[in-house]
Order: sequence, then structure tokens, then C-alpha cells
Amino acid sequence: MPFLQASWQDLVMVNWEVSPDLLTPLMPEGCSLDFFEGKTFVSLVAFLFKETRVLGMKIPAHVNFEEVNLRFYVRHETDQGEQRRGVVFVKEFVPRRLIAWTARNLYQEPYSCLPMSHLREKQTSGQTKIRYQWGDHWLSGLAGSESKQLEVGSLQHFIAEHYWGYTSTKGGTRQYRVDHPTWRWRSFDEFQSKIDFVELYGEKWTFLGQKEPTNLFLAVGSEVSVSPWGRL
Repeated sequence: MPFLQASWQDLVMVNWEVSPDLLTPLMPEGCSLDFFEGKTFVSLVAFLFKETRVLGMKIPAHVNFEEVNLRFYVRHETDQGEQRRGVVFVKEFVPRRLIAWTARNLYQEPYSCLPMSHLREKQTSGQTKIRYQWGDHWLSGLAGSESKQLEVGSLQHFIAEHYWGYTSTKGGTRQYRVDHPTWRWRSFDEFQSKIDFVELYGEKWTFLGQKEPTNLFLAVGSEVSVSPWGRL
């Protein structure tokens, strides 16, 4: 049985090209940076957990909630030569203290807790207004009415199609697999945000608040399952 099962919905993915030198010190042992057309990216991702189950059980008051994370992209080559494309989290925010405490203390994942909320409003035009707020930070967009398939070779495909997670721990690199069908995506017709990257992530991330995203889109989401695979 997977450790965690849920539906991930309305994934706002805001992506910036960054220098590899920024990410190298954060690299878990056994991983290397994953490049798209010779470039490295970080993504701010805001989304909803719905119908969450841990080991098949729903935990009261912890079934539906938001998450916002900052992540980057890596690869790991197994002893058998398999190339696993994964993500590494810089920091993750959720609104439930128990979730943050458990992830931080038992799994050494970089979780913190902030008050969070979201809004989803279907417009008469067929567009959808999506807004997430965590603490004093927020992002809001008007997603187009048409959803599209991910095109192999596109930046959207690169960002969304990573199915492994890697975490540096005191005992080495922990790995887990996230299974879900390929997501459809929607472009944003409008987008605004107010995020203090220094407050959330530290001085080295100041520049994210000073430059336009390279790319942003809404992944529609799906059912997902998360399975631990031990250490590298």
C-alpha cells in the first residue's frame, strides 16, 4: 500500500531559469541537476490536497488542505542504469502543524506551517480564477478555459513530468516515488502575485521577486500515490 494517497488539484506552477551554481549546494548525494535545453529551473508550486489518506486512512481535519513549495529538478542514475527524474524541495508550507511537524521530524523534509487559504471561481467566460494565500503572501491568476495535453519536449512537460522525490537526511539521501497519470494543463490569461522571497526562503532567493517568471501554467491534477523507496 502507498504511504500517501490523495487528489492533487489546481497546481499553479511558476517557473524561473536560475544559475546551476545556486542549486548545486542543495543537491542530495547521488543526484545531479536535470537540465532543460541546457538550463536549470526552480518552480514555486501551489496546489490542493483533497481526500488525503495516510496508509489508507483519513486523518480528521487533515484530509483537505493547501501546500506551497519551492523546488528544483534533478536526476538519479540507478546501479542498473535507469534514469530517474525527480524533484528536490527547498521548502514546503502547509496549514496543519501536525503535517509540518511529522514531515520535518520523522522524514527530515523541509516543511513549515503558515495559515493558508485558496479560492476557485468559475467565470462565465469559461475561465477559472485561482488564488492561493499563505501568511501574507499570495498569488492569483485567471486560467484559460481550454486544457491541453503536455507536449513532449515542451517546458511544461519538463516541469510536470518528474516522478521521484529526493531528500538529504542525516542517514543519506531518501527517495520516494509519486505516481499519477500525465496531467493536462491550462495557460494563464492574467496573473499577479505578492511574495516576499527573502522572508520565506532567505537572502539568496531575493532575485525571484525581482524578475518575471520564465513560464507559468496551471496543471489540472489527478489522483496521486506516494511510495517510499528507502535510501540511495
